[in-house]
This record gives sequence, C-alpha cells and structure tokens, in this order.
Amino acid sequence: MSKKKIVVTGGAGFIGGNFVQYMVDKYPDYDIYNLDLLTYAGDLTKHKQIEDNNNYHFIKADISDRETIFSVFEKEKFDYVVHFAAESHVDRSITDPEIFIKTNVLGTQILLDASKHINVSKFLHVSTDEVYGELDFDPTVFFTEDTPIQPNSPYSASKASSDLLVRAYYETYGLPVNITRCSNNYGPYHFPEKLIPLTISRVLNDESVPVYGDGKNIRDWLHVYDHCSAIDLVLHNGANGEVYNVGGHNEKTNLEVVETILSALDKPESLIKFVEDRLGHDKRYAIDPTKLEKLGWKPTYNFETGIAQTIQWYLDNKEWWEQIISGEYKEYFEKQYSLKDNK
Repeated sequence: MSKKKIVVTGGAGFIGGNFVQYMVDKYPDYDIYNLDLLTYAGDLTKHKQIEDNNNYHFIKADISDRETIFSVFEKEKFDYVVHFAAESHVDRSITDPEIFIKTNVLGTQILLDASKHINVSKFLHVSTDEVYGELDFDPTVFFTEDTPIQPNSPYSASKASSDLLVRAYYETYGLPVNITRCSNNYGPYHFPEKLIPLTISRVLNDESVPVYGDGKNIRDWLHVYDHCSAIDLVLHNGANGEVYNVGGHNEKTNLEVVETILSALDKPESLIKFVEDRLGHDKRYAIDPTKLEKLGWKPTYNFETGIAQTIQWYLDNKEWWEQIISGEYKEYFEKQYSLKDNK
C-alpha cells in the first residue's frame, strides 16, 4: 500500500509551518510536501529539525503559476491538499491590494483546478473569521458557519473570494473540500508584523509598541498548536463540502494583549504608543466552534497558558526574529506606523 501524500501550501509560513512540523511528527507513514514560494514571511529555518526526515519534502513554487503547479501535481499525485498559502497581513492589503487578489484568489483557483485534474481525496482550504466582517461588542453574539460573509478589508475580501471558489468547485464539480475559518492565531514562528510577536520583540528591546486607535478592538485568540490539531481532524473526518469554525474562546482587546505581555516581561506601560487607527478596523471577532467540537476537537491552551508559552519561545529563539526585524522590515515598520524606534 502506497504512502499518503499531503501537500501543504504555504508550509514555510507561520501556521502552515507549524502544521508541517505537526504532520511530519504525527504521521511518519505520510509523505508531507511543503510547497512555498518563500516570500518575505516564509522561511525554512523553522524546519531544520525535520528537513532530513524521510517523510518531509520541500517544493519551491508559486501557487499562481499554473504551468508549474500542474506539473508538480501531475508528477506527485497528491492525495490531500491543505491550502494555507496566502498574503495575510491586513495592513499590507490596504497599501497594496493587487498581490492579495493574485495570490489568494487566482492562486486558489489554480490549486483547485490542479486538484480536480488529479482527483485528490480532499482539498482543505484554511480561511479566516475575518470573512464574516465584524461583530459589535455584545458578548453573547458569535460567528457561526451560517453567518453571512461580509468582508471589510482587501485581505478578507480576497479570502472570502477564495472561500466561494472552493465552495463552487464542490457544488459544480464534486471536488471533495472543506473550509476552516479560524480566529487570530499566535504561537512559535509568528512573523513579527503581527500584534503579539511585534509587541514581544519590541518590548524586549525597550522600544515603543504601536496600538491602533484606543486599543479596544477585540479578537478571539487561538494557539497555533490547537489550530493544527483542528485542521488534522477536519482533514480526516470532516464531511465533504462543510465549513468548520476554529476558535479558542479567548476574547481579549488588543490593549489587554499588549498589557499582558508588558506585565509578563516586567516592562512599563509607558511603552504603549497609540497610533492612528487602521482603515476599516473591525470592532470584534468571536467564533462559536460548537460544530467542530461535535466532531471531536477541543483546544488545549487557554490564553494565559498559551501566551506564557509563546513569550518563552521568543525569549529562547531571539536569533530567529532578530534577523527578521532588521533591514527591509524595519523600513516597513517605520512607514506603516509613522513611528521611529524610539525607546
């Protein structure tokens, strides 16, 4: 019996990278293929400990390159596709929406075509709760799988578009698919343009931390390890054509997140620097994961244990993020927040 072949697109990124490691370790009888273009947010150093494993393989490719993707899929005949690859930073989508449409919409469509061409057993599309738009501050209201899609940023609009394409390939062609929509992830190897790693990396250097608006926007935080286990479950047990929301039930304001990190690192709140609010900044995201829990999933991290583990990881892996926050990233930071590296 031949080994199952799973291709993970975007496997050099944050969530995809953690998922690749999770799958390589958990399923030694599967061949795991990491397909990634290695853009600014992707790197292979996170896979040093698995790169010599017999069941790990890397393919450098652009998901929006139809000829290359079809060639790879025809050669390898993947059984499962787990699709993470995406431009994902809202701020960058506001500045330059075009690359988000190319990668997130056209790239997804090409992967769907290639998957249909080789008759994959499952195409799992990893999406985001941001496609639902925003909630008000009523703590009794949550996103469910039946919540209408109403994206408010170019990023979330591109993800919503790809979600609809995935649904259409199920309805039109019978391609076996699932869509997962997660809340905000955090954990090891998170690129330091996002709130939690940005805050950790800056306060460790006694640098000011930019907080949009009044900091009262609420997000539901999900540890990346819990997200990986959820995707694993849906991949193997999800009903074809179904959407599953993945949420941690850990709602925090952005300001609370920053204050928690400052307190854990014994740094003063005077490092907080409120900056002009993000355009179209959604008030609140919160997920009802009941459907996934009925499938058998349960998160293992609450925010307190998860953020402590994450902070410790950044303390233990300074060499990884210190090389990222120099050079081009530093220029991006100053342009984005109109904030110099003041101490």
